[in-house]
Amino acid sequence: MSSPTFIHSLVAGGLAGTAVDIVFFPLDTLKTRLQSSRGFFASGGFRSIYSGIGSVALGSSPGAAAFFSAYDTLKRVLASNTQLPAPVIHLTAASVGEVTACLVRVPTEVVKTRTQTGQYASSWAALRATSAAGLYRGFGITVMREIPFTSIQFPLWDGGVAAALTTPLDVLKTRVMLEKNKTSVFTVLSTILRTQGPTALFSGVVPRTLWMSAGGAVFLGVYEAAIGALGR
Repeated sequence: MSSPTFIHSLVAGGLAGTAVDIVFFPLDTLKTRLQSSRGFFASGGFRSIYSGIGSVALGSSPGAAAFFSAYDTLKRVLASNTQLPAPVIHLTAASVGEVTACLVRVPTEVVKTRTQTGQYASSWAALRATSAAGLYRGFGITVMREIPFTSIQFPLWDGGVAAALTTPLDVLKTRVMLEKNKTSVFTVLSTILRTQGPTALFSGVVPRTLWMSAGGAVFLGVYEAAIGALGR
């Protein structure tokens, strides 16, 4: 079967990303509130578990489409023009795909995270109150989280393992994005270790693992189904 075209990857990735993010949004909200420095119940507890879904509805499709377009295109180019081993091609293509996707994903995540934890009443309010630079707060740590996650997930086809192993990076990402002022990852890490201990780095690991286990299967399933339908 031939590799998917750029347009097919764009459409299929967008459909898959949107489906997963909307269906499993409540688990993501619980995970984010567990990771907040304010505590689970102070951040909303089990109330309003769809807070922030507006930003996800708008941003998930472009972000997922950006990843799969870059990933599939670069993988095809490297496979056709180099003698690199398949795992190296995958890792390189996935890394470039994640950096590309984060250009869209990070602003969406910042708005979503701040709305989920009750800093703002709506996605629109969070967006209006955040500067252009603030929308990219946590870009570096998000890339640091996504590259190992994708590198583990694709060879194993197991989002749960990847999610559990990268939870500390996800906690740091959440804390950095929730900071009102620009704060380094190392400052956030030292604060967590000093005030809460190393176990806090695995806050939200259960909902994150459940979400990624089921969500990863749905994502890849929808993506492959869409690619198959588009290729007929």
